This record gives sequence, structure tokens and C-alpha cells, in this order.
Amino acid sequence: MVLDTQSLHAAAGVPAETTGRDAAKKVPGRKRGLAVNVLGLVIAVVVLAASVHDNSFGTALLDKVAVSAAGTVTKVLVDQGFKKTVADHGERLGIEVEIVERNPADAGFVPQPIRWRVEQTNGILMLHRRLVCDYEHRPASAESRVYWAISDVMARRLTGGATPAWRGA
Repeated sequence: MVLDTQSLHAAAGVPAETTGRDAAKKVPGRKRGLAVNVLGLVIAVVVLAASVHDNSFGTALLDKVAVSAAGTVTKVLVDQGFKKTVADHGERLGIEVEIVERNPADAGFVPQPIRWRVEQTNGILMLHRRLVCDYEHRPASAESRVYWAISDVMARRLTGGATPAWRGA
């Protein structure tokens, strides 16, 4: 399983008390944390203010994974944004957390083995118009939109259909 976060701009109608500003990416809005299996299917989603640190996302995602996939998840890969706090929390839950370090000689975006699955899933979710920006008033509604979108992805994979592109219309 792989964990990652993504910062999203919030729409004008989103309550200010549920949003924040991601200092690293300079994005005002919310941040979406995903736990994805090796096939790129979403296991758990957490939506919080963008100002929340990745450690909080990591612990919340691990808690959800421990409940929803009890005993089946033994190892989780995370990027360098997650710190030792997440690894310690995973150890308490019986899940090994491996922080995948980037090669300092690489410039730009270089996909890491297995970790690229979560990046691919984020890209696929962006094909769903409602997930490009956070329009939902409640974070729980934003989480449910991700589950809705990934169920569409799963259905299209099973039937062999292609996702219609809204951008070219």
C-alpha cells in the first residue's frame, strides 16, 4: 500500500474553518490524503485543511487502513513528507512504514518504484471534474466524492470502457 497527499484549491463557498494554506505548495484550500493499494485502487481517504502536516494525514490514514483492511496490510510506502511519527504509529498498529527516499541527483519529477501508483491514482481522479477543485462544504462529502470516482474507475476497468474526457468537450 502507498500513502500520499495532494493539495487542492477550495471553491468560494467552502467554509473557511475547514480550509487552510499549504505553506510548501502555496495552495489555499484543503489537502486530500490517499491510501492506495498496488493496483492503484483507493483503500482510504482523509480530507483536512491544507495547513495540516502530512504526519496528521499519515496517522489518520493508517487508522482507517487498520480498521478497513484489518490484518491484510503489512507494509506501507510513503514519501519523505511523512516523518518518523507516522512510522512509529504504524508500528503500534502492526504495519511497517517505509519512507522511500528520493535520489538527490534526480531533477524534476522522477517516479519511484511502486510509489508511482498513488501519483497515477491522483491523476486519474483529476479526470473527474468534481475532484479538480474542492467544492464540498464538509470534508466527509469530499471524501465520499473520491470513493464515488474510484468506483467509476473500477467499473470502467471491469467493462473495458474508456472514461469520457470532459476537458475536450
